[in-house]
Amino acid sequence: MKVGIIGLPQTGKTSLYNALTRSSVELNKFGDTEVHMGVIPVPDPRFDHAVAMCSPKKISPATIELTEGGARIERGERKGQGDKFGSDFFANVRSVDALLLVIRAFEDPLVPAPEGGVNALREAEKILEELLLADLTVIEGRLEKLEKARSQKRQTTAEAVEHQILDKIKAHLENLQPVRTLDLTDEELKAVRSYAFVSGKSLILAANIGENEVGSEDTSALKTLGAFAAEQNIPLISFCAKLEMEVAQMEPQEEREFLEAMGIQEAARDRLIRAAYAALGLISFFTVGEDEVRAWTITLGTNAVGAAEKIHSDLARGFIRAELISFDDFRVAGGCWDEAKSAGKMRLEGKEYIVKDGDILHVRFKV
Repeated sequence: MKVGIIGLPQTGKTSLYNALTRSSVELNKFGDTEVHMGVIPVPDPRFDHAVAMCSPKKISPATIELTEGGARIERGERKGQGDKFGSDFFANVRSVDALLLVIRAFEDPLVPAPEGGVNALREAEKILEELLLADLTVIEGRLEKLEKARSQKRQTTAEAVEHQILDKIKAHLENLQPVRTLDLTDEELKAVRSYAFVSGKSLILAANIGENEVGSEDTSALKTLGAFAAEQNIPLISFCAKLEMEVAQMEPQEEREFLEAMGIQEAARDRLIRAAYAALGLISFFTVGEDEVRAWTITLGTNAVGAAEKIHSDLARGFIRAELISFDDFRVAGGCWDEAKSAGKMRLEGKEYIVKDGDILHVRFKV
């Protein structure tokens, strides 16, 4: 799964990237088009428990690939123009699965404020509008070619279908609605998948607040942004990028003590990662043993054969039964797989069983 961090300059994108990946990328390099990429584990206390119980030789948590940077934003030439998005602003995130939109909700005399001052809602609306316009530009360019082919009676049947679907999406965008809110059939989605519409991607709003606001969810900026996010059905998480970046450089024990002293139960880093995971409708199931404890990522609603295929195609091809232990039963058993099985916690499930988040599986198969 790939998640792209986007946002305006001076919002804390690189600081957040450093916090999530525990990196130390240089900050405040306006105009820098370098793309930063990192793979980070998805925090999951169930996985940690399984590792502690089984003491495996190898551990493989679920992961997310994170990208930041590469977007070109140009300064306005005259006062009042504001920043302008380069033509390739969204080019580097069309290949990602979800977008993490960083919004500035902090005041800092050392960090230049945008034209008109800090306004989290205005900023969120501006970026979301740019997402719509980016998709609309792509569609209009393609429709022009399709229309020309139709007028010259050279349009194929597939192109005629594509034309109809793009007209539908264009009307939706012109009504200021993102592609992700448009009800498209599986066939329609397949026909336009290559466009990788940016307004069709799962989206999370990340409000970067000041250090003095950590732990407070009732600021006027967050209330306003929260109402907007709820209206748009977009998850919103508040965090302090500066603080999170500092915390990410600490040793685990030092980090826990620091967060407790700040009255913070969990690093926003972990909440953001899990929010990205959930936004894509993903869940984890586990395979456990002395050799390896591994978290496997599947889409919510995947059946047992689909889960087996995730592990290896041979398991799906020769699938017989899934041996399954729920995580709660696994935890109560107080040991690894054999202990839970001996305690009578294992059951057998067939091909159509819908795997649940946290299930622990062994697959019986014969090829």
